[in-house]
Amino acid sequence: MKPILSLILVVFMVIVLSACQTVAPAPAPPTAIQEVFTVTPRPVLPTRQPSATPAPSATPQPTEMVAPTADSCPNGDCITACFKKLPQIVNPGDAKAKSGIRSIESEDGITLVTYTINGDQPENPVEGTDLPEWLKPFQQDQSSQTKVWDYFAALIPADQRTYLAEYRVFSDGPDNNLASVVQTETDMTKWALELDILDAANPQDLTISLLHEFAHLLALNPAQVVPSKPIFDNPDSDSVYQSEWDACQTYFPGEGCSLPDSYINQFYDRFWIEIEPEWESLDAIESEEDYQAALERFYEKYQAQFVDDYAVTDPSEDFAETFSVFIREPQPTGQSIAEQKVLFFYEFPELVKLRSQIGHNLCAQLTK
Repeated sequence: MKPILSLILVVFMVIVLSACQTVAPAPAPPTAIQEVFTVTPRPVLPTRQPSATPAPSATPQPTEMVAPTADSCPNGDCITACFKKLPQIVNPGDAKAKSGIRSIESEDGITLVTYTINGDQPENPVEGTDLPEWLKPFQQDQSSQTKVWDYFAALIPADQRTYLAEYRVFSDGPDNNLASVVQTETDMTKWALELDILDAANPQDLTISLLHEFAHLLALNPAQVVPSKPIFDNPDSDSVYQSEWDACQTYFPGEGCSLPDSYINQFYDRFWIEIEPEWESLDAIESEEDYQAALERFYEKYQAQFVDDYAVTDPSEDFAETFSVFIREPQPTGQSIAEQKVLFFYEFPELVKLRSQIGHNLCAQLTK
């Protein structure tokens, strides 16, 4: 019996070994850790390098409406909410608290200090002369002056400020002109930001004015409007101005002839051609009182075409006021011409990106 059992055992082992060579072993069940952390890897996508917002140059023709960047800011609020929540981030020397503030008879105001702009920094302050005594404390308050500039530089990206060469602090008395941009006196391709330090205490008013003036810089810089040397060299000559105006086949803002594909010319062609003859008849009125009354009637007639009453002044002011609304308020539906003007800016990808940058910069001020 033992030999027979041994033979049977050997045959059984041979059969088992043959089966092991043809059947793969079943995998061990995953552990709890493997079940949680074993995932299908996602494909690695190439890194997309961010492109800087270009300084406005030969403006491309708009093709299609660009989806707006979400109005979210770093602290979770939308741009509009951030604007409404602006604290007293700029407090230029408590201008209203200083005693002895008076009116100023000069229509152009009085220059207190002129700074040279070097990158983000105002440098080499040159003080104005022959100031009334009551203005001297404001002239000497360089801390407040640089605060306002720092706020402007914090809002507007550096690559959009390359045409600014000067920062002038002036005053035309309280509650008059808050800010402006003008060509420098020595270089028609460079611009100066002018700001009335007496009117700069309210952060919302200051922000609106700075956005408005930046819109002028955006629309009138040499990459958008070819500066006229005859006008620059003869600023008081009506005949030179008229000659340059007559020779221009596109919108003529005053500094020169706008390029056909510039922002301001496209804006003008779309929204001002039909009403221009009526507006020009108002602009020819010599009496300031009669002109203002006629302009008010013009606004009442075309109110649905403008974001506010100041926008009717001329196409350049309309552009600047509308751009400020584009930055500060949500995208409209386009039910009125005024809203269509705001939507005009959404047609340019670089301006949509710029809106997002300025909006985030504005919201960032809430944390300071």
